Amino acid sequence: MKPFLRAKSPLRLSFAGGGSDIEAVYKEIGGAVLVATINKYSYVSIRPRDDDQVHIRSLDFNVEVEYSATGETPYDGVLDLAKACVEEMSVRQGLDISLQTEAPPGSGLGSSSSMITALLAGLHALTTGRHMDPYELAEKAYDVERVKMKISGGRQDQYACCFGGFNLVEFHPDNIEVTPLRLRPEILNDLESHCMLCFTGRTRLSANLIDKQVAAFRDPGGSSRAGTERLKELAYEAKNLLLRGKITEFGHLLHEAHQAKKKMNPLVTDEFIDSLYDEARRLGAFGGKILGAGGGGYLMFFAPIDLKQLVREKLEQMGGRFATFGFCPDGVQTWTSACP
Repeated sequence: MKPFLRAKSPLRLSFAGGGSDIEAVYKEIGGAVLVATINKYSYVSIRPRDDDQVHIRSLDFNVEVEYSATGETPYDGVLDLAKACVEEMSVRQGLDISLQTEAPPGSGLGSSSSMITALLAGLHALTTGRHMDPYELAEKAYDVERVKMKISGGRQDQYACCFGGFNLVEFHPDNIEVTPLRLRPEILNDLESHCMLCFTGRTRLSANLIDKQVAAFRDPGGSSRAGTERLKELAYEAKNLLLRGKITEFGHLLHEAHQAKKKMNPLVTDEFIDSLYDEARRLGAFGGKILGAGGGGYLMFFAPIDLKQLVREKLEQMGGRFATFGFCPDGVQTWTSACP
């Protein structure tokens, strides 16, 4: 039996700067995002076939497609992102591909980009026997998701997944620069012990929110540009607080980031999300923020350790659902396995 080529790519949390990583924004004012990967992943399994059929199966949604690797790729709305990855890597052999992720699309954790980077990395390792440079992989994933498939969004997700760990990612008009944060273990543990991840119970289509955000940014009479510029500044402030071990101040900064994000695009929250956030703050959380493009998905909170259970119990009564997580230092990984 032919061995499997497997890959996994982490999901991510964005602390500050999200929105400034959209090309239309950073081409004009520059961008910066403080982002970290967590120990929740997208998984890909690839095995060569003896014919020319590409069989792709999503274990999460229980859907599958099959088509010829030597014919035209059938873009019909079913697993099109995965098909685009196969086409991007110029695969001309039959493959069995299975996909699985630990968060749904629209969760605010970068799950779509995580899946794409894992699949592209796996296909590259299968066809070349080598690992792809993280900058090259991030750009290829961006091209597939944002350019080829025309899914609106920024660039932070692809870079976070490919590099792993805590990074300040700076978006300049002509280049992108990733600066890893070497946090002391006690700082990392303290941060992890104070953070909470709460699912709002629903996901959202981020493309619509991104398009509206870009339109608001271009409106000279609105507040979106000021909110975006402040979010960019907060990414640098958050980085400095973490490096200095000022965890309490970092927690309060998250609240300011949440407010700036709502100024950037009021559609990132709604009445229910605001009720969860406001209640957590009333119970003692220092701060928090809606993750990703907002409109649903996950909220992150930063709360005193002795108040976390109280926050959790109350928000669960309101309909929130909490997930455990830890930070992880690694980006995309690939390996071979003989085990089904």
